[in-house]
Amino acid sequence: MDYNYIAIVMFGGMLAMLLTGQRVFAVIGFIGAVAALALWGTGGSAIPFTSTIKLMNWYPMLTLPMFVWMGYIMSETRMADDLYRMFHVWFGPIPGGLAIGTVLLMVLISAMNGLSVAGLAIGATIALPEMLKRDYDKVMVTGIIQGGSSLGILVPPSVVLVLYAMIARQPVGQLWLAGVFPGLLMAGIFILYVVIRCGLNPRLGPPLSREERNAISWSEKAALLRAGVMPVVIFAAMMGPFIYGWASLVEASVIGAAISTLVAVLRGRMTRRVYEICMTQTLGVSCMFMWILLAALAFGAVFDGLGAVKALENLFLQDLGLSPWTILVLMQLSFLIMGMFLDDTAMLVIVAPLYVPLVAKLDLGIAPGDALIWYGVLYTITCQIAYISPPFGYNLFLMRAMAPDHVTLGDIYRSIFPIAGLMILTLIIVMVFPEIALWLPHQVYGN
Repeated sequence: MDYNYIAIVMFGGMLAMLLTGQRVFAVIGFIGAVAALALWGTGGSAIPFTSTIKLMNWYPMLTLPMFVWMGYIMSETRMADDLYRMFHVWFGPIPGGLAIGTVLLMVLISAMNGLSVAGLAIGATIALPEMLKRDYDKVMVTGIIQGGSSLGILVPPSVVLVLYAMIARQPVGQLWLAGVFPGLLMAGIFILYVVIRCGLNPRLGPPLSREERNAISWSEKAALLRAGVMPVVIFAAMMGPFIYGWASLVEASVIGAAISTLVAVLRGRMTRRVYEICMTQTLGVSCMFMWILLAALAFGAVFDGLGAVKALENLFLQDLGLSPWTILVLMQLSFLIMGMFLDDTAMLVIVAPLYVPLVAKLDLGIAPGDALIWYGVLYTITCQIAYISPPFGYNLFLMRAMAPDHVTLGDIYRSIFPIAGLMILTLIIVMVFPEIALWLPHQVYGN
């Protein structure tokens, strides 16, 4: 059989098995293993073995459990409650202030966690009930929480960018720095959206009443500000040494995990139950991502051996004669379509072995190394859109599970259309102006 047909059979078989509801890593690993044994016999067993050794030798992988641990410490020890209370008091007096505070809360949680699910859980259980109690529009605020929580996979320390770094063989530190300004840009666009909507119609986000504002003394406001600033201090203590070159990426992650744990102990919130929950959840999430990476590396190695990447390159650039930017747009459109049915990790491991080498070959006016860093940000923004894309958007069902009963699935579906539009706007801006993503990595690593 022609190698191109073998690649099509592998790809089609993987998609068919994903429809059965099996775990992503099991499907991809199974297809890769069967194809390797069928093509190269018992010698094909060297592929998963080599992938395992490659993963075990990848030093930045040690950052993954550290940042996941930080996120669960923040959630389980109620640091997020302190943060939201601070935003509630300081932003509540302005129209839409609680929604603005929620976006800022999501940014800070993202800077401590690297996952979307933690931000969504905190937003749905802490922020949403408070805003609904104060007659905020339920469609607007559920959309803001879903969009804001997705910042966890763009703002460093993004776990998704760690996965991309391993598959694309790019430095994690540069990818994280590349996600900073696009993440802040998207958060700023969300805030501007709230300000405009609530400015035109204050009933969508009523400010705190005068009685509520007068009931809070300035001493209480100052105390809340100190409590809310603590996560910012932890993040600065972690990322500062890394940016200035005083600590490696792994060492910085250990600093962050140690300081967050110490703060929880000093506040008397590190109980045995909290410790067991954080440890169990960190172990589960870390192992899940390692299995996915192992499967993706093995599957990608088979694809490389088949020459499928070269065939795709010839198809787009020679046979169809498409321009580099047309190919880039088609890639993003394919992610948007796949995002309606698959999660971010599934999309990455399915198409990264094909797309990443192709991006390096496209003449986009960007150096190949920079292009792969920039494309990692584009991919992550597209994943954010996938998180809230019907019919199977991950955040849609999590929100329905955690939201009050009077917030229906129809409300949740309607809430994401303007948010998805704002995310697409961010994607277009970063595509047109790559320096938004590349400036900070150049400044830090250039020095």
